[in-house]
Amino acid sequence: MTTAAPYTFLSPALIVTLLIVFIPIVYTISLSFMNYVIWKPNEIGFIGLRNYIDAWADEVFRISLGNTFVWIIGVIALQLALGFVAALILNQRFPFRGVARALILIPWVTPSVITALMWRWMYDGNMGVINDLLVRSGMLERYVPWLAQSTTALPAIMVALMWQGFPFFAVMILAGLQAIPTELYEVADVDGAGIFQKFFRITLPMISPILFTTILLRTIWVANSLDIIFIMTGGGPGYSSYTLPLYSYIKAYRGLDFGFAGTIAVYLTILLITVVTLYVIRVVRTEDRLR
Repeated sequence: MTTAAPYTFLSPALIVTLLIVFIPIVYTISLSFMNYVIWKPNEIGFIGLRNYIDAWADEVFRISLGNTFVWIIGVIALQLALGFVAALILNQRFPFRGVARALILIPWVTPSVITALMWRWMYDGNMGVINDLLVRSGMLERYVPWLAQSTTALPAIMVALMWQGFPFFAVMILAGLQAIPTELYEVADVDGAGIFQKFFRITLPMISPILFTTILLRTIWVANSLDIIFIMTGGGPGYSSYTLPLYSYIKAYRGLDFGFAGTIAVYLTILLITVVTLYVIRVVRTEDRLR
């Protein structure tokens, strides 16, 4: 095999990646330095950093940025917690465990459009099943318009995305749990270790690489998700459920301002790179201390 053979085999994937990833990225960055409003063709041109400066003077951008932080941290925390609990349960022996492991994937494979429509109906302020259950149980005195209140709209959507995404955590963590040698737990039992000691001294350290990868992937995916928000509230009421991806989409395809939309996308990319970098540094330092 010649030295050029590996590059020949990789070239189709590299070409596809170049066409669908790198070229759009470069084009988006170039748009961010332009005044590119389609319905103002005579004003299209290079404006330097004006879009980046104007973004911080835009109240909607600041609201979207704050909501994006809440969105990422809240959804990832909820999905991780529920996924961890589900994985621990599915790792136990009980009847029909295989069926339960298959059924838990249903939220993950459900299309986002169906998930959003289903949860929007469940949250309905007049006939939603969530309100009905809460009123019947005495937890609420009257129906609440969850998606029509600025204080509850974003948390309600976060719960919907938590339901859709927690199976990914559950499956990944379950795979890590099954890879832990049972001998470690047997030795711990002989030494008189309790449940919490075994969890923090054996389980958590053994699955930490999987947790690192899973959290990293879900952070990127959650940060870029806008379909569920768009379908459930459209960003409302007001701007209470706006996030940076949604604001960029609305600016581009409703306002036809592709320059400012590109700027928002670049800011989101910078935010993601910063968050991921800080997370990686923290994890690496933690692993170094444990060695």
